[in-house]
Amino acid sequence: MAVLVAYDGSAPAQKAVEYAFSTHADEEIILLRVVEAADGSTGAGIGLVQEALRERQEEASTELEDATEVIDTDDVEFRTETAVGKPEREVVEFAEEHDVDHVIIGSHGREGVSRVLLGSVAEKIVRRAPVPVTVVR
Repeated sequence: MAVLVAYDGSAPAQKAVEYAFSTHADEEIILLRVVEAADGSTGAGIGLVQEALRERQEEASTELEDATEVIDTDDVEFRTETAVGKPEREVVEFAEEHDVDHVIIGSHGREGVSRVLLGSVAEKIVRRAPVPVTVVR
């Protein structure tokens, strides 16, 4: 069984990692960091955009390593992955393409108007994911 944890560097995402490691320690855990690509990145500046994405992916890998430093990982099988795109789309696609059985995500817990105005990545993942999703607040 594989468990996918969406990680964005935030405190709620860190709580999701900790939850996954404590409740799914006997399963494979995949930490996925999605790097968002800038819209309208075409034309002569594409080389600069690609270089910026490479740098951002390296930073994302470092963030994933940092996320696991504060957790006892000795008995837990996990790996880190990065993807480029919109977080809600990439998490769902990764789950579909890699036989993930469960997704765990952190939520900022926004309610009311702020949730409507800002949108909710967690909500979009819950609605679109092909597998059960646990939202950690």
